[in-house]
Amino acid sequence: MTATLTTSDVLAALIGFDTTSRNSNLPLIGWVEDYLGRYGVKGERVYDATGQKANLWVTIGPKDVPGYVPSGHVDVVPVDGQNWATDPFKLTARDGRLYGRGTCDMKGFVAASLAAVPAMVAAPLAKPIHLAISYDEEVGCRGVRTLLAVLKDRPVKPEACFVGEPTNMQVVTAHKTGRPMRCTVRGKEAHSSLRPFGVSAIEEAAKLIVRINEIGQRLARRTDLDMLFSVPFSTTSVGVIKGGTVRNIVAGECVVDFDLRCVPGDDPYAIVAEIEAYARDVLEPPMKAIEPTAGFTFEELSLVPGLDTSADAPVTVLAKALAGRNDHAKVAYGTEAGLFQEIGIPTVVVGPGSIEQAHKPDEFIEQVELTKADAFIAKLVAHAARG
Repeated sequence: MTATLTTSDVLAALIGFDTTSRNSNLPLIGWVEDYLGRYGVKGERVYDATGQKANLWVTIGPKDVPGYVPSGHVDVVPVDGQNWATDPFKLTARDGRLYGRGTCDMKGFVAASLAAVPAMVAAPLAKPIHLAISYDEEVGCRGVRTLLAVLKDRPVKPEACFVGEPTNMQVVTAHKTGRPMRCTVRGKEAHSSLRPFGVSAIEEAAKLIVRINEIGQRLARRTDLDMLFSVPFSTTSVGVIKGGTVRNIVAGECVVDFDLRCVPGDDPYAIVAEIEAYARDVLEPPMKAIEPTAGFTFEELSLVPGLDTSADAPVTVLAKALAGRNDHAKVAYGTEAGLFQEIGIPTVVVGPGSIEQAHKPDEFIEQVELTKADAFIAKLVAHAARG
């Protein structure tokens, strides 16, 4: 007889795999497949281009009717340079909390979903439950895109998806679109004593940064604010600047990484176009007068589509019933939810734990949050059984 694992048992196994985004997640996927095999369930792998990472798509119940998707990523951010009191890759229980990298972001929700597999198999289900386990969410939601490329052309799509990012089990109906960008500034090196004959890439980048900040300030002054967002307007932020060689050489190159987070109604492409136009029309002409090859190159690092689900959508109503809550929220951070919505799967974000713990040393999830997640999944199983 197969021993039933609790959510904490499954979470301990998942935490034991170092699935930092730079690493392969195949050992974890293999463990999940072995676990599912105990109950006669087989998943479908969807690999990345290298074959070293994979999403796992699992269907329990009938395949010819729309069902429900608890979705979660199993990659985690690095622990490098963080001061942990415990081993980040060993689940540690203390004072009602479970510590470990990924406990709240977001292996806790994945563990709750997997722990319910025996109940899903025994139900039986009138509508299927699909488990979506993805990779590389932390580096631009890259992994789930390969899975969704497969799912989008299938004849039957799920009727609801629940992305289990940490929301303290509050239903999140919207989040911002994220568009991280990189700008490479090409100047002309010269000795600092011959400054007029050079083009400082750093100084031109600084002018661009001022313009990016001015645009951010303008966006913050909009009056039609949606106060359900914790930050109710679109934002710009410059996160990285690298350039120059030594103090007495005019910098020939500078790289600036900046971030846009746009509320529904603001177009991230239009904002970047405005920034590019300023660089092209205002900054480049005097640069090119000295060095014709000088200028700016912009590169999109990734795009995380926003989520915008109505408060009265069936997926929202169902999620609130499963979570036992009447409220909903909108958040500034991005998730995979917008990508599910893009291919026509109604989606909300709801999961255990607090986003305040994500990415931090000594990351933890409250045991009570896992209990809430267990209840959510149990209600979902009962709902799917009723059809």
